[in-house]
Amino acid sequence: MFLIMLLSPHQREKFDPSNDQDFYAFPRFVTHVDEGFIDQLTNLYRERLNPKTRILDLMSSWVSHLPDDIEFDYVEGHGMNEEELGKNPRLDHYFLQNLNDNPKLPLKDNDFDAVLIAVSVQYLQYPEGIFSEIQRILKPGGIVMVSFSNRMFYQKAISAWRDGTDAMRLQLVKNYFRSVSGFSKPEVVMNVSPLPSFLQMLGMMGADPFYAVISQKVCS
Repeated sequence: MFLIMLLSPHQREKFDPSNDQDFYAFPRFVTHVDEGFIDQLTNLYRERLNPKTRILDLMSSWVSHLPDDIEFDYVEGHGMNEEELGKNPRLDHYFLQNLNDNPKLPLKDNDFDAVLIAVSVQYLQYPEGIFSEIQRILKPGGIVMVSFSNRMFYQKAISAWRDGTDAMRLQLVKNYFRSVSGFSKPEVVMNVSPLPSFLQMLGMMGADPFYAVISQKVCS
């Protein structure tokens, strides 16, 4: 497997360089995107995930946005706050790990049918390593879905994300997949509802834009 290092040291920097574990020490029982985004994400999961499969919800929290009408064999969760993960009813098991300190996932090769990253990819300082690990643990043909909007914890997003436009962020995630051999050509799903200019002038915000980048582990 080849691995291309995409980001410069500056692009990996965070505005707040303090320990991430301190930042995530307190639970946040909120959703970080609006209901429209959540509905689109749940519908995408419903369309693309198969029942009775093994799911890894990477960088999860107290809610996974998985459809209630689909039963999965096993859902593994990962995150930084144990109280949040403990409240997530969809998780069969979870583990805590700071991926910016250690990108190596404590999971077996070829073991999951799907990996999900919802509104969190912007915090990865070494995404090349994480996507390499995702490729390793996926079964051949397994799917990866990375979803995001334009919201973030500004102080903890990496510079490459923080300073980019939405189009640049979309390209960045596509490049994360391309940095690792063994992924199919990334597919983009997006829904951006532009707000009329006169409403923008009044300082009003539109619906959260929805972006998802999807790829599969190429069968060898």
